[in-house]
Amino acid sequence: MSAAGTRNRIVELADELFYAGGFDSTSFADIADAVKISRGNFYYHFKTKDEILQAVIDRRMAERRAMMDRWESEGASPRECIGRFIDILIVNQPKIMAHGCPIGTLCAELAKLDHAQQNDAAGLFTLFRDWLRSQFEKAGCGDASDDLAMHLLMRSQGVASLANAFGDEAFVRREVDAMHAWLEARIGEAGSIPS
Repeated sequence: MSAAGTRNRIVELADELFYAGGFDSTSFADIADAVKISRGNFYYHFKTKDEILQAVIDRRMAERRAMMDRWESEGASPRECIGRFIDILIVNQPKIMAHGCPIGTLCAELAKLDHAQQNDAAGLFTLFRDWLRSQFEKAGCGDASDDLAMHLLMRSQGVASLANAFGDEAFVRREVDAMHAWLEARIGEAGSIPS
């Protein structure tokens, strides 16, 4: 495997380990074992766990941005794009039920640690907020767009937290359906504000 391939594999598996077990609980050895490389080879790519954390945050940011760009490039209306954001709870339901929201859990852990990179991790929420606000703006929601974006972020985080706490698939489905109904009341199927 090339050096770039090894580095990408380290970041990919570190991302999975940080999500499943937590950043603080995951050691260099855990990541090196998962990647199946020696510690010396590992240190060639990353000198500190904070460097890996930054690479994981950057990876998550790039993946989420690419996902949202793809929705828009496929010609989805703002209403459809926001609906796809809501559906993340269903698409990732098994993982969310097992570990919570990957962004929310990382932000919460880094805040507890008073970690220097907590603002970088929170940038993932800012990415979602800005994108959702732009979708609501495109749908004609005007000055209410940021409030609507924050409401949807808050609601999806609440669902993810409770899905993790209770492991109730039916609850997740009901809440996703309720969020779609909430969205429909604000933006009709055609993408305009209902009269």
